[in-house]
Amino acid sequence: MAGFTRRVLLGGAAVVALTMGQLFSGAAMAQDKPVLRFSAVFSDQDIRAQMVQQLGRAVADTASLELHYGGTLFTQGTELVALQRGNLEMGNIAPQDIANQIPAWSLLTSAYLFRDPDHLMAFFASDAGAEMKKLAEDQLGIHILGPTFFGTRHVGLKSDKKISTPADMAGVRLRMPPGEAWQFLGEALGANPTAMAYAEVYTGLQTGAIDGQDNPLPNVQNMKFYEVMSQIALTSHLVAFDLLTISTSAWEAMSAEQQAAFQAAADEAMAWSAAEHLKREVELAEFFKAEGLDIYAPDVDAFRQAAQAKYLSSPISADWPEGMLDRINAM
Repeated sequence: MAGFTRRVLLGGAAVVALTMGQLFSGAAMAQDKPVLRFSAVFSDQDIRAQMVQQLGRAVADTASLELHYGGTLFTQGTELVALQRGNLEMGNIAPQDIANQIPAWSLLTSAYLFRDPDHLMAFFASDAGAEMKKLAEDQLGIHILGPTFFGTRHVGLKSDKKISTPADMAGVRLRMPPGEAWQFLGEALGANPTAMAYAEVYTGLQTGAIDGQDNPLPNVQNMKFYEVMSQIALTSHLVAFDLLTISTSAWEAMSAEQQAAFQAAADEAMAWSAAEHLKREVELAEFFKAEGLDIYAPDVDAFRQAAQAKYLSSPISADWPEGMLDRINAM
């Protein structure tokens, strides 16, 4: 009986040891797979939320993405600094935030630069795009995976005053995101730019603190801005994009094979998102008309000429890399 008891105890100890070993092994494996906190200002209803979820599934063997939407982890404009300080591993960063630290990047935030999403994607896949990415990576300690197109920006207004040329924008308090590059863009459209956080725009329109905002149509729908606007002038002044970005430390912690797989997954997710946004823009123009908004095209050539002239005559263009504008135009 004593021998039986001893055998049972020894067997039980072996099972416990095996179970504990498995637990510790699992914990070690979990520790080996890093958690990448991702922050963005877009909502969980945004197409780009589905984009990063798709990315998370594709890279699940390499890393675990912890997703934070709506500026709940870091507010608009603070994500880049959080990446630099090691408080964040991934973010959807506005190029305007990079331009605040690297003036040469203001070129990529200028009005009427990219013709369409294909032109945007072609640039970032080119040698010229690689040069601009390296400039940011070397100076800021980030790795840019690529551009996340989210629609073409247009002007939406609360008033029913028709907009035809930049002269009609005089005195219009147009909400623009905080930052010098954004404010200059508002001026280039002929408006009086007013800095305001993205999450505050609906209330700002509702109360009359601002007269209008500029966003792509999917954003207008996601944030329900159309409920407090009467019109959208299709100025098409900016092919809107952010940058899917990872901190250099998180990127360099991956092997070359993991980096290649991560980049391929990001490319696929970004391409899917761009295609979805293009389809959504067509649908939303009709949706807003049905909601009673006046949707029309102003004199886009007049806006383009006025905006480009303002950029080229300002000190901002002095920081643009020599010949880069011509290289982009030639693509």
